[in-house]
Amino acid sequence: MRITNARIFVDRDFVPGSLDFDRAIRSLGPADAPGDWDVQGAWVIPGLVDIHTHGAVGEDFSDGKPEGLQPLADYYAAHGVTSYLATTMTLKEEVLAPALRAIRDFRRRGGAKCAGVHLEGPFLCYAKRGAQAAENLHRPDVPLFRRLNDASGGQVKLVTVACEEEGGMEFISQVSRECTVSLGHSVAGYDQAMEAFQRGASHATHLFNGMEPLHHRQPGIIGAAADAGASVELICDGLHIHPAVVRLTHRLFGEKLNLISDSLRCAGMPDGDYTLGGQPITVKGGRATLTGTDTLAGSSISLLDGLRRAVEFGLPLKDAVYAASTAPALAARLSAGTIQPGRPADLVVLGQDLELLAVFVDGERQKA
Repeated sequence: MRITNARIFVDRDFVPGSLDFDRAIRSLGPADAPGDWDVQGAWVIPGLVDIHTHGAVGEDFSDGKPEGLQPLADYYAAHGVTSYLATTMTLKEEVLAPALRAIRDFRRRGGAKCAGVHLEGPFLCYAKRGAQAAENLHRPDVPLFRRLNDASGGQVKLVTVACEEEGGMEFISQVSRECTVSLGHSVAGYDQAMEAFQRGASHATHLFNGMEPLHHRQPGIIGAAADAGASVELICDGLHIHPAVVRLTHRLFGEKLNLISDSLRCAGMPDGDYTLGGQPITVKGGRATLTGTDTLAGSSISLLDGLRRAVEFGLPLKDAVYAASTAPALAARLSAGTIQPGRPADLVVLGQDLELLAVFVDGERQKA
């Protein structure tokens, strides 16, 4: 197939051109080349890469339900995501292991590609556990990590850890050789966080949420991430982060900014009562909280929603696209998120108002 008269995202900017592909991208050419689909100046961007998503459409990766994984793959593709990390919660090993085996054994029938697993826990701290169940917290434990990784078929690409917990620094030194280690759900101060980054951590989970705030005398994980050149996540739903802080974070971290959805099973669903990691949550006006509290519990948006809101908040489109595709792929060491000859044809076509026109996964057009 050849898409013509497009504005194509290449090397962090948009260029006028045409794009020829089958399962992989064959070539880029001039905008006026003859082709199959004249998109009339639409944006053609890499498929979005969501490295932090727990679920959607009533399903959650931690459920361990094989039948729930295809609806998730379909949902992501229908919302512009072509690769994702199946993100699990803080749960006991006997619950996590079967969920990871289900992810390992999943064979998709269309839809987005599962590029691996993000273990958001159980190696977190009590004080900043957020919506994670306290009784399931576990100190950083390399053997436990490796058992969970084995259960996933070696698919763990990202793990969140509270570096200040007992064994945290040694955990980072060892596990960072095997996957990306992220600091999050942590009360670590600046010096502790800097040591963690020096030992091999390179990422921060949902910046500002689940950590000490940035203070001019106590800069914490946020200040350390800036000094260390770490990549950082933002939940750009307009609820977790104020638009001014989204703009500030973009200026501070630049190409290291990663947009994530942190979506829960309530994404794509109406307001109501749901569960997360065995805990009840309530969604009202799209805002998900632990039932009976004001504690935010992830989001109800898609990553494409987050990209659009980032643009509404003032980020240039090219920077928002990079932050939702190339940057998260680099952070999680994935081969995705770019438009280059020879790469899989994972593509999204957006109209002038960022409406979704088409999604291709391995060159196959998806239902949008």
